[in-house]
Parts: sequence; C-alpha cells; structure tokens
Amino acid sequence: MIEAVAFDVGETIVRDDRYWASWADWLGIPRHTLAALVGAVVAQGRDSADAIRLAKPGADIGAEYRAREAAGRGERLEEIDLYPDVRPVLAELRQAGVRVVVAGNQTARVAELLRALDLPADAIATSGEWGAAKPEPEFFDRVIGLAQADPQRTVYVGDHPANDVAPAKAAGLRVAHIRRGPWGHLWAGSSGAAAADWRIGSLAELPALIAG
Repeated sequence: MIEAVAFDVGETIVRDDRYWASWADWLGIPRHTLAALVGAVVAQGRDSADAIRLAKPGADIGAEYRAREAAGRGERLEEIDLYPDVRPVLAELRQAGVRVVVAGNQTARVAELLRALDLPADAIATSGEWGAAKPEPEFFDRVIGLAQADPQRTVYVGDHPANDVAPAKAAGLRVAHIRRGPWGHLWAGSSGAAAADWRIGSLAELPALIAG
C-alpha cells in the first residue's frame, strides 16, 4: 500500500514557460532563442543552465540571479504556473489518506513561493533549502524523511530519467515517470524512463494506479 507521494517541481507540478521567458527578457534575447537553446542542451543531456551560458558566454549564473533579484525581476511563481491537474490530484491523494510531499531542485525562494500558493500538500522543500540536489543520494534521503513512510510505500513523481527515476529507484523508492515538459517527452522512450514503476502522461492517472 502506498502511504506517501513526493512530487518533483519543474515540469511535474509547475510549468517552466515563464521561468525561461523571464531569463530571455533579462538577457535581452528573443524568447524563442533561449527556448531553442534549452531544447538543445536538454537533448545533449546537459544542465539546462548551460542554455544561459550559451546565450551569454562567460555568464556567472549566481551573479545574474542575484542581479535579477536586486532589480525586482527575480523568481515568480503564481497559480497560472501550476499545471491544471495539480490541485485536484494532490487534494484527492490527501483525502485518500496519502501523505503528499513536494520536493525538487529549486532555490529556497521557490520553496517560499510554493508555500504561498497554499497547495494541498503536507510538506514542501527544495534542494536550495537542503543543500543537496538531485541526483545526489542525500536529496532522496531527505525526501524519505519528509515522506515519513517506508521507501517502498513512497512514490516519487518526476519527469527526468537521470535526475528522478534512477536515483529515486536507487534510494529504494517507487517511481512514476511523467511524460511532460522537454525532459519528459524527449526521454519518454528511453531505458531510464522504462525503469519507472509507472509511466504517466498526466497526474490524473496517479491516484488509480497507486490505489491498484
């Protein structure tokens, strides 16, 4: 019986459209140019931040992030950034007695913004708060602690085979790979995605699968 479900953030519960659009605006380049660069580095299996370095060679990502915050153009997260299936599915799981956790590779600021959305979740945390990021084992140890359930009774839901599926399985968790966002679609047919316990195209599929 599944007792807890932990959700990745980017392209699992939150759309990254506005995130990358805001970076393009900050860098002063067309939005479609940065989007194309993100797609290119994703296809190469590289860190998505490399798209910023390609758009602005030699860029110090940390310095750029701080400059954006200082200029009042930093990270934003609002209701329109959530995928439409997020609230109903998280609420359904909680009503069924499942502990709901949100944990992804984001800044501490994103954790604050997620909490401000008042999601139907029991706990929210990010790598920026923990000082440990996927695919590091420590990140998933933290997820297990947050879930407060045996790993084999906990499901981690994410879109990235290398960052989500493989390390979550290595930690002993059950895994659902979601096919959305650039990573989810690009690697949907990979052996990495196939290693997941479940493969879904929408969070709406999840409650019935884990109940079964």
